[in-house]
Amino acid sequence: MRVTRRDLTVAGVTAVATLALLSARAATPAMDSVALTWESFTETPTRTGSVRRVFQAPTATLDELESHITRLDPGLSSHEPHRHPDEEIIIIKEGTVESLVNGERRRLGPGGVIFQASNQLHAIRNVGDTPATYFVFKWNSPGMLKARGAAGRGEEPRR
Repeated sequence: MRVTRRDLTVAGVTAVATLALLSARAATPAMDSVALTWESFTETPTRTGSVRRVFQAPTATLDELESHITRLDPGLSSHEPHRHPDEEIIIIKEGTVESLVNGERRRLGPGGVIFQASNQLHAIRNVGDTPATYFVFKWNSPGMLKARGAAGRGEEPRR
């Protein structure tokens, strides 16, 4: 097989882009302690209600900690049942939801807490007559983002 100048150019551009992305991620500082007010979150409409982004950043012990607040309109689901490697905690602020947990549907109201374990099928739906609002906290433990990236490229995750 003959390597052309075009092949070398594509390989060079790909290498530079990859290194730039990796250095940007490595350069992202760990999130420091923070206290945030409800008014500081911008509400963005979605097809099922709205979302308020709280934070999404690495911490001293996690590759990434992400939090958002969802308002889910009556009768709607935020998404179809799905699974992902990250774990998450959901805390119901207001309204009534039905959560798919361990193959069972559970009804929860204000103060209810849901823990979704890694790679477990889950979903959430507003079963009340008013909007449901809930806080979501998701995290990626060290190495999870790297492993997910490798799996997306068809590689075996490093153990």
